[in-house]
Amino acid sequence: MSENWPVRLSARQFLDFVADPGTFTELPYPTRESRPDGPLGWQGYDASRARAAERTGEEESVVVGTARVEGTAAVLIVFEFGFLGGSLGERTGDRLEAAYAHARAHRLPVVPLVATGGSRMQEGMLALSQLQRVARQSALTREAGLAQIAVLRDPTTGGGWATLGAGADVILALPGAQVGFAGSRVRPPDADPAAYTAQGQLTAGAADAVVPLEELKASLGLWLRLLTAPSATPVDPPAALGDTGLPATGWQAVQRARAPRRPRAQAYLDACFGDRRAVLVGDRCGGADPGGMLCGFGERDGRTVAFAAQTGTATRPAGYRTATRLIRLADRLGIPVLTLVDTPGAANDAEAERQGAGAAIAELFGAVAAARTPITTLVIGEGGSGGALALAAPGNTWATPDSYFSVIAPELAAAILKRPPQEVEATADELRIRPQDLVELGVIRGIVGHPQR
Repeated sequence: MSENWPVRLSARQFLDFVADPGTFTELPYPTRESRPDGPLGWQGYDASRARAAERTGEEESVVVGTARVEGTAAVLIVFEFGFLGGSLGERTGDRLEAAYAHARAHRLPVVPLVATGGSRMQEGMLALSQLQRVARQSALTREAGLAQIAVLRDPTTGGGWATLGAGADVILALPGAQVGFAGSRVRPPDADPAAYTAQGQLTAGAADAVVPLEELKASLGLWLRLLTAPSATPVDPPAALGDTGLPATGWQAVQRARAPRRPRAQAYLDACFGDRRAVLVGDRCGGADPGGMLCGFGERDGRTVAFAAQTGTATRPAGYRTATRLIRLADRLGIPVLTLVDTPGAANDAEAERQGAGAAIAELFGAVAAARTPITTLVIGEGGSGGALALAAPGNTWATPDSYFSVIAPELAAAILKRPPQEVEATADELRIRPQDLVELGVIRGIVGHPQR
């Protein structure tokens, strides 16, 4: 199948792609009194509905029920785009509300498989108000600690994108799918069409992955399995992969942490997790920092663990917001978190300030502080100031022998104190930034690979 050509299937055809054979059971639908041509008396509305039903074999624009996906039970909400463009009306809202209520009653995750053009014009504001119903049901389901994983089909626009799609915890999209709040007929004539695509939303941090149809079931099954396996046990810090000897001086600690060959986050994550395909990408605010912050879920020792790892570069605001998103999701689902600290500090260029660096770091500090799920932190390289500390778990932070943690880089400390460059090394010692210094100061619990005192 072409990567850039959208795949359009009926609701039942799409179910065949994602549900385990023979497991889909349609939920009973609420009944609503029928009025001639709908609540607004829109002339010809009944005839349009009848034609849509004859063409699709469905009575509404969504089909909802329970099924297993790669063995994990879930409530599926499948849009039928052939029924009046998958639009939302009052009866659609009834079905959606019933789906979410069933999910909460039976402790099941919710999977909206979205293909919609938005709200149904023939029902006017009554149709638009269904978005409030959906948002309420989604919020209740979130409060119940149940995951919501959306799949964006072609097209996903209007209120369906702004509630069922963008409001989900994890967002997967099919290649070539049109995705955006504005549909194709209401956009400015000079609008960049790339912004309204699945790939465009991925680049902007509004989607987590673009998944080919033939790989969707496996991907969705992986996410469902990982996000429905809570565990209250803290994660043990990973073993050190680099130099195991302790540094003699503060400056030596800095040099070892900055060494190009020192193991980075990718190596630690590969050692911890056999499968890291379940990756969260983007801050849902128009940004992503995949080169500076790696976030996602994996399996370690047979259980799900969330991870947020800095990669040794200056962390961008979008990276902090993505880590915040991960920790809040893991906390809500009862999944333990592993964070890896490795950054010279937060990005401090003008663009980072315009993107709200301070607010992004504050949000991460708050998410870590408020988390009820256990968080374990390992400093694996540079621990540069507040940009590193924001990711660290109070009371459960560890360090590798080839790392350091400092209130500020020694060079910058010397500059602020108006010391000459030749005093940088002495300043590093005075800052007491070696792993063994941090243990003595009570800043970290211990050094992996070294017995605690």
